[in-house]
Amino acid sequence: MARDPSEITPEILLRAYAAGLFPMAESADDPGLFWVEPEERGVFPLDGLIVSRSLAKTVRSDRYEVRVDTDYDGVIGGCAASGPGRQGTWISGRIRLLYRELFEAGFVHTVEAWADGALVGGLYGVALGQAFFGESMFHRSRDASKVALVHLVARLRAGGFRLLDTQFVTDHLATLGAVAVPRPAYKRLLAAAMAGQGDFAAVPLSATLPGARALALLGTSD
Repeated sequence: MARDPSEITPEILLRAYAAGLFPMAESADDPGLFWVEPEERGVFPLDGLIVSRSLAKTVRSDRYEVRVDTDYDGVIGGCAASGPGRQGTWISGRIRLLYRELFEAGFVHTVEAWADGALVGGLYGVALGQAFFGESMFHRSRDASKVALVHLVARLRAGGFRLLDTQFVTDHLATLGAVAVPRPAYKRLLAAAMAGQGDFAAVPLSATLPGARALALLGTSD
């Protein structure tokens, strides 16, 4: 980890992702950012997402309406909120502003789970080349963030992506198929992903992807 004394712009942020770094803040109130390049990087193999029978049933039921890019502030606010097992956040005001600029430029995307007109879960991340760098996820309703993840992976597979970065592997993410790869191996995966261009809108952003179709894109029949 290294403190960066210069001003971080959206352009610098994109170059950092392409080189294998990402920024964090010490706390929500910290005006500074530091670069992180873990010795082991968390990734989701795009053909290795673990979807349990119960989760597949929830996805197929369309209990949650999954939208894309309709509520950036709601998603990043949900990811920054405290909750069980998470008393603080690294999502600072500066991070919110930087990623909003990237959202408006089409590099940051949100995948959102809605129920009865309310945002109940979701995730956000950066799409660059054939890589998607997942930043954070949250849920207020059972399995809402997992449903968003299933839809994200389905969209990435449809759009020809090669890498889904999750930064670190937590126990929770490991149950869904995330694995840790050493930095040299990650660099090779990243270089391959930066050599091409994925299409996040291969499934139109305004379209509601039915759960059964998302599961079919994953090759999941349960």
